[in-house]
Amino acid sequence: MSEHVATVQSLYEAFGRGDVPAILEQLSDDVRWDEWASNEAQSAGVPWMHPRVGKEGALEFFSVVGAFQFHEFQVRSLMAGGNQVVAEVIVDATVPTGARFRDEELHLWTFDESGKVARFRHYIDTAKHIAAARG
Repeated sequence: MSEHVATVQSLYEAFGRGDVPAILEQLSDDVRWDEWASNEAQSAGVPWMHPRVGKEGALEFFSVVGAFQFHEFQVRSLMAGGNQVVAEVIVDATVPTGARFRDEELHLWTFDESGKVARFRHYIDTAKHIAAARG
């Protein structure tokens, strides 16, 4: 379990450096990114919340988020149990529409038997993200 926490810490460090290849290295080939049965931000077409599959899908996510101007991105805490790690994250960003939002999010990282990230989900204030995407 502590190895999963260390992996998630390293993923956020890589994100802070803009090192997307280091992030992709820790993902399973068929990682499920923001896959939901029903999600209002996805239904509203928020570009960074589209469901994605595989490393190519994750790379697409990071391409979209790479256009953000981050004013703050802070991992406040990490909690682990079984094959999952939850991160409590503060995000303050301006998106390509010019809109700025601040959100307190949870990120759920789920690991497979080989220690790779098999699934990732954002738990967000969907109204803030929808408003930002619409400008």
